[in-house]
Amino acid sequence: MKRLVALFALCLAVWPAYAGESIIMQSTTSTQNSGLLDFLLPRFTKKTGISVKVVAVGTGQALRNARNGDGDVLLVHARDAEMKFLKDGWGIDRRDVMYNDFVIVCPRSDPAAIRGMKDAAAALRKIAARGALFVSRGDDSGTNKKELKLWKAAHVDPKGHSGKWYRETGSGMGATLNAASAMGACTLTDRGTWIAFRNKGDLAIMVEGDKALFNQYGVMLVNPKRHPHVKAAAARAFMDWLTGPEGQKAIAAYRLDGQQLFFPNAAPTN
Repeated sequence: MKRLVALFALCLAVWPAYAGESIIMQSTTSTQNSGLLDFLLPRFTKKTGISVKVVAVGTGQALRNARNGDGDVLLVHARDAEMKFLKDGWGIDRRDVMYNDFVIVCPRSDPAAIRGMKDAAAALRKIAARGALFVSRGDDSGTNKKELKLWKAAHVDPKGHSGKWYRETGSGMGATLNAASAMGACTLTDRGTWIAFRNKGDLAIMVEGDKALFNQYGVMLVNPKRHPHVKAAAARAFMDWLTGPEGQKAIAAYRLDGQQLFFPNAAPTN
């Protein structure tokens, strides 16, 4: 009994100020749709007593929300936009957390004849040339930003074909995959959401393995100097846990159908 009391006292000593604390995390639909957050957050709360309310939107919207002061911490995946957010002074202490990759999925009939290609931009160029249906998130998310970057590399302006072979949902990844499945269209998706997606229908992975499809996730604190109400201490506790040994191990442990969805790569701390 004395041993249990001592252990409880030690836990309180490690996380004394956080019991009952609650923070808001602006995050992406991919971390939510994949089931990762439902796996991670209860473990963090059990460890610290801090609860995390998730606002799952596209990365662009998450950054705008945080800039407006709606949130304490961000978990997003669009490095260029994240670095601008930091440079403009809205966020601080960005850290790499984990990665996976993007894939291009299409109907198994392969209407654009891109199956097995390793060059994502070249594959999109073929989709455009053949007028094969392509569904875009069109929501300024990290996935949408990556998609537009790939179209630029392909020297194609897909928005000039909006409403024809190029369709924009303005929705999250799960809803966009549902639309692609229903329409028999191609789309770009993060692999985590793809693995978790249960309504694949006739869709299958056509293009993967291009270095340009790398998908890095980062976590950062909303700058409390810009927004004094930010719960910086509790948010940093979350960041420390997520990028520390326990959080990184939990990320690696999350699997669906035997497949690992995310790969931890936070820099080791001294």
